[in-house]
Amino acid sequence: MRLERLESVSLRGNYFNKSIISCISFLPSLNILDLSGSFRHGSSFPMQELSSLKELTTLDLRGSGLKSLTLNGSMSNLLHLNLEGNEFSDDIMRSMAAFPSLIYLSLDYCSLGGRLFGNGTKLSNLVHLSLVEIEFNGDFMRSMVAFPSLRFLDLGYAGITGRLFGNVVPSIPNLQVLILNENHFSGPIPIEALVSFHRLEILDLSGNNFVGSIPSTIKFLSSLKALSFSFNSLNGSLTNGLCELKNLKQMDFSANMFDGNLPECFNRLSSLKFLDISRNQFTGKIPPSLIANLTSLEYVDFSHNKFEGLFSFSMFSNHRKLEFVSFKNDNDKFEVETEEPIGWIPMFQLKVLVLSNCNIKMPKRSSVPCFLLHQRKLKKLDLSHNSLEGMFPNWLIDNNRMLEVFNLRDNSFGNIFYMPLYRNPNTMWVDMSGNRMVGSIPRYMPKFFPHITYLNLSINSLDGVIPSSIGDLVELYELDLSHNKLSGEVPTGLLTNLSQLFVLNLSNNSLHGEVISTNLNLGDKGRLCLDNNYFTGKILHTWSMLELVDISNNFFTGFNPCWISNITTSFEPEGSLLFLDISQNSFSGPIPSCLISQSLEHLHLGSNKFTGSIPNSFGTLKNVLTLDIGNNYLSHMIPKFLGELSSLRILLLGKNNFSGSIPKQLCRLTNASLIDLSNNFLSGSIPSCLQNIRGPSYQAFMHTRYLDGYDTDGRWRNSPNFYYQSIITNRVTFREDLFKIKDEVLFTTKALSLTYKGDALDSMSGLDLSSNKLTGYIPEELGLLTHIHVLNLSHNKLTGPIPTKFSNLASIESLDLSFNNLSGKVPSELIKLNSLEVFNVSFNNLSGTLPMKAQFGTFSKESYEGNPLLCGPPLENKCTMETKETHPSIEEGDDVKWYDMDMTSFYGSFGSTWFVSMCGFATLLWVNPYWRRRWLELVEECMYTCYYFLYDSVRKVSMYLFK
Repeated sequence: MRLERLESVSLRGNYFNKSIISCISFLPSLNILDLSGSFRHGSSFPMQELSSLKELTTLDLRGSGLKSLTLNGSMSNLLHLNLEGNEFSDDIMRSMAAFPSLIYLSLDYCSLGGRLFGNGTKLSNLVHLSLVEIEFNGDFMRSMVAFPSLRFLDLGYAGITGRLFGNVVPSIPNLQVLILNENHFSGPIPIEALVSFHRLEILDLSGNNFVGSIPSTIKFLSSLKALSFSFNSLNGSLTNGLCELKNLKQMDFSANMFDGNLPECFNRLSSLKFLDISRNQFTGKIPPSLIANLTSLEYVDFSHNKFEGLFSFSMFSNHRKLEFVSFKNDNDKFEVETEEPIGWIPMFQLKVLVLSNCNIKMPKRSSVPCFLLHQRKLKKLDLSHNSLEGMFPNWLIDNNRMLEVFNLRDNSFGNIFYMPLYRNPNTMWVDMSGNRMVGSIPRYMPKFFPHITYLNLSINSLDGVIPSSIGDLVELYELDLSHNKLSGEVPTGLLTNLSQLFVLNLSNNSLHGEVISTNLNLGDKGRLCLDNNYFTGKILHTWSMLELVDISNNFFTGFNPCWISNITTSFEPEGSLLFLDISQNSFSGPIPSCLISQSLEHLHLGSNKFTGSIPNSFGTLKNVLTLDIGNNYLSHMIPKFLGELSSLRILLLGKNNFSGSIPKQLCRLTNASLIDLSNNFLSGSIPSCLQNIRGPSYQAFMHTRYLDGYDTDGRWRNSPNFYYQSIITNRVTFREDLFKIKDEVLFTTKALSLTYKGDALDSMSGLDLSSNKLTGYIPEELGLLTHIHVLNLSHNKLTGPIPTKFSNLASIESLDLSFNNLSGKVPSELIKLNSLEVFNVSFNNLSGTLPMKAQFGTFSKESYEGNPLLCGPPLENKCTMETKETHPSIEEGDDVKWYDMDMTSFYGSFGSTWFVSMCGFATLLWVNPYWRRRWLELVEECMYTCYYFLYDSVRKVSMYLFK
């Protein structure tokens, strides 16, 4: 065949110089030319050399990095032009005037240097215009007048802000497809303006900021076949006007704030194939007729709402085309009945089934819904978070050879973990966590699931060793065996053979060995959890590209100080370490400076044996949210540069040997919620500027970064496929929260050391300065910490009165001022503290009558002991006129003379009490190393107590003497 008769040429994916265009220009019959990805970035395309190709109708120049098009003249026959993924620096639309006959134009993902619409170019024949991910300025809709014949317009991910229509609604009478997803439109949805596009079939406004309800006038868009308002902020009940859209095939209202009952008139939408109303606030019962009448349904997602009552799954029995069903419930008021009527047989073959947290009603002898016996095409199955019991349903895997995802998480399957009868090469995702599985992990798992990428067997009762055959699962991406009874060492193959391994979680077992010294190679942003085991040895190996490391609560003794540094320096900022927990080990010596990565958000070094001072490198932690170095042997002064860590939420320095005063620079931590400086040797006064610590202004712990691009329920936030010819999509990943690491800290409140984890850290607020040597008055300014829940100033040497401004601590739950030298009254204004549960002012020098109203009527005498001048309930000291004026009460009617006392007994009693007390303290110092270093303070407190004992004895003698 002669080349002159060639009609189609594809040279995609090559790198040519411009001379190739000259050769192509000698093909007069050429109709289709594909040069996508064939030029080097930054070049210009000599379009004028193709002007001789009078038959050319289609030109593809995608992904060529072109800067410009050069053309003198016109290519009047060109109909299709694809310029996706180029980097035009000039006014590209000026060049479009050379193609007056264009009906298809794509400029997706282009970097446009000039204005897109600004030179009066008009493409009257253009039918298809795609401008995905193009940044627009100004009123883009006003520019649409240049394309009066448009039928397809895609402006997704274009960064457009403001109202959808300003003052101009363009005249595009033939528009059928309008895609405006993932922009920044706001305000109500302008249905009245959209109605002018009376031929509109596909409308995608998902991923914007639209508010308000859906107007009833939407019924006038009678040609609609696909409609999405997902991922907006729409609210209110769904209008009955939607029921008039008789041609509707796809309807996606997911991820909004719609509420109320579903309109029963939805049963009129007989053409509906795709229905997604997940992640809203819908309530009430799902109307039976809504499901029973919509026999064209292929895809149904009712997940994450507030539905109530009983839903019978047999309503789907006549749905021949049904392939995707998802009920993922958020409350306990919704039940799914799968067995009524008894023996019903479905006419559908599902590909995806999600019945999660649905209180599935099952007969006693059944472990999973019986209708699944008839399913043979399942690809994804999620029956998690139910109360299913019985044997592991291997037959589900055997019957469905295409099964990819198998999730029975959080049920009560309690038998030995068996493998299915047949090899299933399609299974990639298995989650049997949170059950009652016993026995050992099957060593022949790679034989039956050779291509598995996700395996979660955590929170069971599996014992024995981890089989070395796990190392043969070469495609394994995430492995979670945590919270079991596994023992032995970690197989070498698991740590070295799995090159794809990204997540390894072995925490909370009884594993041992020197695992850290092995050549483990986790992937980019890998996550490693080995906490709560019996691992020993030193950290010798350097790992790269890690994002999270938790090796806490083991028996590690040391490490190469620069192993953490090597993790972070090679790939900051994207691959930087965010979470490091090496607490509760036996690390000693100074904290290595190169342990610190500037990207760290959570750093836990507590409960080790670190000594010396806080390294200056801590001053570079500009992103840190949690800093825990408590319960070590650190000394010297608290560095001032900690006050420069403006993002810091939690600072735990307690149980160390810090001395000096509290740096005033800590007052700059205005976002801090928990500060613990207790059990140190801090002296001086409490800085009054601590009032500046007003607590966090936004939530930092509610949502975690450890899900990559997934939403909080584990689903990619992808826009749906709105070409209604293809309904079933892979929008559900079933990932859930396998590695949703929640930050966890220990903080003393209400006299108890409590663990605060995850979401609770956003609401908890406390300041603990107890067990130091602080002196002076309590600053009244601390009364401005209105958000605080816990304030502990006990075991210091504070003097003066209790500030009356403490009555402003509206959120306070625990207030401990015990073991100080405070004087004056307990302010009656404190009765305003309605949230106060624990109040302790014992062992001070307070006097006067105790308040007894509101919460103060619930406190016991232990809250006030050691204050001999206090009186009134719950104390035994009764108040008299004199006691109300701070004098001790004199018991009337007691006529015993002082000289009638048995002084030998008195002194004997006093001496024996003193001797026993000292012996007790000596024993405590001998057995407890921590108190051994605090013995000076303990002796001081002991003498303080003895002083009050002696004072009370002398008071009684005086009473007898001066009666």
